[in-house]
Amino acid sequence: MTRRIQTLLVASVLALVLTVVGLSLPVPFVMLSPGPVTDTLGRPDGKPLIEIVGRETYPTSGKLELTTVEEVPKLSVLDAVHGWFDTDRAVVPRELLQPPGTSDEEARQENTAAMIDSQDQATSAALGELGITPTGTSVLVQQIMDASSPAAGKLRVGDVIVSVDGTAVSTPQQVQDAVVRVHPGQPVTVSFIRDGGAPAQTSITTVAARNDPRRPVIGISTMEKRNYPFTVKIKLTDVGGPSAGLMFALGIVDLLTPGQLTNGRTIAGTGTIDAGGTVGPIGGIQQKLLGARRSGAVVFLVPVANCPDARESAPAGLRLVRVETLKGAVRDLTALVDNPQAAVQSC
Repeated sequence: MTRRIQTLLVASVLALVLTVVGLSLPVPFVMLSPGPVTDTLGRPDGKPLIEIVGRETYPTSGKLELTTVEEVPKLSVLDAVHGWFDTDRAVVPRELLQPPGTSDEEARQENTAAMIDSQDQATSAALGELGITPTGTSVLVQQIMDASSPAAGKLRVGDVIVSVDGTAVSTPQQVQDAVVRVHPGQPVTVSFIRDGGAPAQTSITTVAARNDPRRPVIGISTMEKRNYPFTVKIKLTDVGGPSAGLMFALGIVDLLTPGQLTNGRTIAGTGTIDAGGTVGPIGGIQQKLLGARRSGAVVFLVPVANCPDARESAPAGLRLVRVETLKGAVRDLTALVDNPQAAVQSC
């Protein structure tokens, strides 16, 4: 074998190794694919996803499904190329879903906080649609800032804070005002209710805020929760973000009113919602449509801003209904119960 052939063989092997290594290197992209769907009228793990205590509910049939998107956060060049050519998936820059400088844990915490807020907004929207007004407010733990937070292991997301150092609280500002009465390094006693149980207490030693060494904090973020004459509990794990709000609200409305919104069919949808019932846009509409159709859905509720993309990617057999408000969604679903071919707001 001549030196020239040896050189070519070595170069070829090196080029092949570099190609293989290059294709396996991580890239700053995320792959989105259709995720599981969950029936808001269903009983995952044998328990109702939406549980209403202290108010009459009505039997219903069919399904009101929330849709999700699965994320594959760590991609190689080869994974990304494969995803680009798969029509069921989308490859997007990581920064669109997770701002630069945000850790995976911080992103998870933010998604959990958004889900907690979404459930409260959905409850308020649904009960407001039914003419039921709040009786007051309470304070909900929305986020434990990180694992080193003074409150970590003592409070949990979803706990209702009743008092701080004996002072009753009903707004996030009152919690903050009670905590700042001590100096950093001193403890505060927090009374709270977890999962509707009896009040409990815990002592939390404050630390100085990162941006103000004189201000004590316990490392949580809180939100104001509206209280009603009865209790609405939404139990959903392993799903984050605010995009299930519309389907939560519809599930609550369906359970609290005679008749049914589904006419025994599978209705799917997506959309954020605020306390006033306004429906907002979401991401991953293409993947959510595919997941819904695979689950047997025949109607899909689409936020108005997502309609252009939904029209381009809707699978056959899935009717798209444009939604701007909860009131409009209830009206259109009621019309479809009476007549599956009724003229409703279409995308």
